[in-house]
Amino acid sequence: MSQLEEQLQELKIAACQHPPGSPQRQKDLTRLIRLLTPRLWRENTPYYGDALQQTWIYFCKNLCDRYDETRSSITTWLNYYLRRRLQDHYIETQKQQATQANLPQTEDGRDIIDTLPASPDIPLLLEQVYQWVESTQDLQQIHIEGHPELTAQILILRRLPPETTWKALSIEYGVSVATLSSFYQRKCLPRLRSFGETEGYL
Repeated sequence: MSQLEEQLQELKIAACQHPPGSPQRQKDLTRLIRLLTPRLWRENTPYYGDALQQTWIYFCKNLCDRYDETRSSITTWLNYYLRRRLQDHYIETQKQQATQANLPQTEDGRDIIDTLPASPDIPLLLEQVYQWVESTQDLQQIHIEGHPELTAQILILRRLPPETTWKALSIEYGVSVATLSSFYQRKCLPRLRSFGETEGYL
């Protein structure tokens, strides 16, 4: 566990010793938020602010009761929730755009999209992949040489829909696109394929 994660855990324990709504708990939660903010998932989408606000509300309400330090770090736990909310907003945006589009119609007046076969439940598949990535210890331990914070777990999560570009990751972590891509091809993709084959997706 990194020094920062130890500090976060200590603040979490301190905050949870005080009753909800108390000034001391609010003070400790504020300190946690300041430390966590630079480490949270970031992306340039119009609904990011809404998803982030939902995440902080969830954090303040559930840190003491639902967070399990034996399963993940506070940062990973929070980023997982934030990504799920972003996914919800992304799906909702796609639905709205589909509803607003002028879709061609069949002879009997139905939208042609209604006659197409249903697609696989992609959100459910993504949820299962997220759960696998979050719970696999192996992915938390493998990292790019010289960058222990850039684990296979983090890289896979950042490349799942809505994915972060290699260029954005390169700028954020100070690692070349070639290094990121090579690590992903060698260490991440084989494990993803293995998971997909085990679950019957491939």
